[in-house]
Amino acid sequence: MRAVVQRVRSAKVTVDNQITGEIQQGFLIYVGVEKNDTQEDVNYMVEKIIHLRIFEDQDGKMNRSLMDEAGEILCISQFTLLGDCRKGRRPSFSEAKPPGEADALYRQFVEMCRDKGIHTQTGVFQAHMAVESVNDGPVTMLVDSKKQF
Repeated sequence: MRAVVQRVRSAKVTVDNQITGEIQQGFLIYVGVEKNDTQEDVNYMVEKIIHLRIFEDQDGKMNRSLMDEAGEILCISQFTLLGDCRKGRRPSFSEAKPPGEADALYRQFVEMCRDKGIHTQTGVFQAHMAVESVNDGPVTMLVDSKKQF
């Protein structure tokens, strides 16, 4: 499982000109699900991301987590994070989990975040979405459950 985590002041996603998710301070998270991912990957990613210390403390050091800040999450499913661009000019998505299975793990990720008490909003799986955000920093982290980064 792979994620791009952006610290934001605000973010929202729209589908067909309708807002489907909107947050204030927190994380905009793009999540891609690999074909070999399991519940273990979901557990790892949720724990890693919600406890990432990428918010500043009173001394200006990145020392506080989303949990410490009572931040929110806008989570967007994005299979293109699994695109392999090493050969040719057209990305290969052969490592992405099939949509039905990917959606199930994506939903588990979202539900686990909610179960941790985090206000979590989403886009619409497989929809064409417009995502707007005000990045804070900017601070952007790459997180991979297979620790490839």
